[in-house]
Amino acid sequence: MKVTNAELVISAMGPDQYPQEALPEIALAGRSNVGKSSLINRMINRKSLARTSSTPGKTQTLNFYRINSNLFFVDFPGYGFARVSKSLRAQWGKIIESYLQKREQLKLVLQIIDLRHPPTDDDCSMYEWLAYHGLPICVVATKADKVPKTKWSKHMDIIKRDLQIDPAHPLILFSSETGLGKDELWAVIQQAVNE
Repeated sequence: MKVTNAELVISAMGPDQYPQEALPEIALAGRSNVGKSSLINRMINRKSLARTSSTPGKTQTLNFYRINSNLFFVDFPGYGFARVSKSLRAQWGKIIESYLQKREQLKLVLQIIDLRHPPTDDDCSMYEWLAYHGLPICVVATKADKVPKTKWSKHMDIIKRDLQIDPAHPLILFSSETGLGKDELWAVIQQAVNE
């Protein structure tokens, strides 16, 4: 997909702040520092629309990015080792859970996993929860450029095994650095949006 226009519309703290436009929404979930912002920037060919940070837990809201006026990327706060209080983490959990279960515009959840490491317990719990609730999932294994090509299939097999990925859910190898997987991911998104 050729992106001609992309903008951050709102950083929402709850449903009353979500955009009212009835555009399809693609949610991005992943642990802190997994590369969600870099993935968004690569997908839309912008260097820094989605702010990347070396500090885990920087995203503390649901960030809605309008793409070409025909869909939204919704970037979730990272789960896992974000340096935030338990009460704030619990609050995020409620907001995200409510969004995932009630948001009619949601067409696809991109679960972002770091290819370099086996999925964490949080990754496995998230995938299990999404699958249990019957949500449309695409698993994206990021940072492929940091793993030798000869080891890609081994690392992908570990992700499939640990998450127990349903064969109906696509698993895409991705690199924000090189653009690997970008066209494939756009194809999955377009299909989800058109269903």
